[in-house]
Amino acid sequence: MLGALSQKVTAADPLTRFDSSVLETLHRHASPTGLRDAAFVSRIGSPTAMTILAVSGALLLALAGEWIVLCGWVAAFTGASLLDRWLKLTIHRPRPAYAASLIHHGTWSFPSGHAMGSLVGFGMLAYVLLLFATRDPKLRAGIVVLLGFLIIAIGLSRLYLGVHYFSDVAGGYAAGLLWLSACVAAVELARRRRRYALRLHPTG
Repeated sequence: MLGALSQKVTAADPLTRFDSSVLETLHRHASPTGLRDAAFVSRIGSPTAMTILAVSGALLLALAGEWIVLCGWVAAFTGASLLDRWLKLTIHRPRPAYAASLIHHGTWSFPSGHAMGSLVGFGMLAYVLLLFATRDPKLRAGIVVLLGFLIIAIGLSRLYLGVHYFSDVAGGYAAGLLWLSACVAAVELARRRRRYALRLHPTG
């Protein structure tokens, strides 16, 4: 999906026309209150917010001695940042014209770093909470729904503000999901190997 999106946004594809249509529709219906609320939601998925989440989570995991999960946590946040930067520099998609009033430094549009960062950051948070915080099914479902809603809201806020196209947000989610899945799979594999090693050498 990510590869297909990246190819389509660099060519005269129907997807780019759909992007423009969505952008113009949202811009026509935007209101000052809506823009203010969207800006607030967007800040929750900002690089600053994700850095705070990354550092706070890393400290708590280190204090708990969860070194395997800590490595996955650090890899998830660091890798998402690097992947976002690499994709932007590789694809070189200009931002929508409306972005100039909100973004005063030159950055590329594809993929949405807020969409990717929030999916990876809050996705890892959900994984860690489900791993350690609770076994109550209702609470676990609530965690997933709440953080999932927040991730979607952040992506929608970027569209409403006019700083990204629809395919930028979709591409950010696709890249974030791939990286999050890889990090979670690596952590689970490492934890399984550690449990196996402890069964073989229980006093080691």
